[in-house]
Amino acid sequence: MHGIGNDFVMMRADQCPADTDWSALAQQTCSRRFGVGADGLIFADRTPTGGFAMRMWNPDGSESEMCGNGVRCFALYLRDQGLTDATEIPVETGAGTLVLRLTEDGQVAVAMGRARLTRGEIGMTGPADQECVDEPVTAKGETFRGTAVSMGNPHLVMPVADVQAIALEQLGPAFEHHEWFPARVNAHWVQVVSRDHIIQRTWERGAGITLACGTGACAAAVSTFRLGLTDRKVRVSLPGGDLVIEYTEDGQVTMTGPAATVYTGEWELGE
Repeated sequence: MHGIGNDFVMMRADQCPADTDWSALAQQTCSRRFGVGADGLIFADRTPTGGFAMRMWNPDGSESEMCGNGVRCFALYLRDQGLTDATEIPVETGAGTLVLRLTEDGQVAVAMGRARLTRGEIGMTGPADQECVDEPVTAKGETFRGTAVSMGNPHLVMPVADVQAIALEQLGPAFEHHEWFPARVNAHWVQVVSRDHIIQRTWERGAGITLACGTGACAAAVSTFRLGLTDRKVRVSLPGGDLVIEYTEDGQVTMTGPAATVYTGEWELGE
């Protein structure tokens, strides 16, 4: 499945052995040369109360707290698997419980929750109660102005004049492992087109260059608004397509975008 080009292998926990090594399985299935090929492995599980829970692993085997494009795919997956016919679906994630809504025009709207703004909430070094807004950040000999936001996972957003001029393959790994972020960070470079439109390129923690990052788009929208560059509702253009992000006055974030099934198949565990 994919959400604007950010692609995932989806599995059901009830169809896998209880002792499955999900980290190793993610590395196997996500390999684009030796596996299925994906930006992450997502599996659907049940909560003790009968609800739904989503967990995700990156291609390097690390577990991610949340994935915006992945959670939209998750909503469609639950419906396609016949696990629910609801149009509003609460889902437990590593970033908290999110409410997913399948719209009549085939989009998935996600109430992403509150944007976290302090260093302590983001998982940064420095005073826990302080924010990181428009601060100079340097790696690989390059300095940008960075704003940090957590959407349940950490993001560093850096506005630039020309996002296509960024050497993502060289700069991405350096900023992912920046000393400010002990658990690493998702690094984003954004170009402001207008008050309601930005262009974004991303280096994802544990995955590298991806065609889209949903939580990153949320972080970018929040950051550019806080910098006075955009309005509260903005279209975020990523290499794989567009998302619409709204940042409300009470600090809540909503993301709307598509999800699609590419194909279905079987994977023999242990192979």
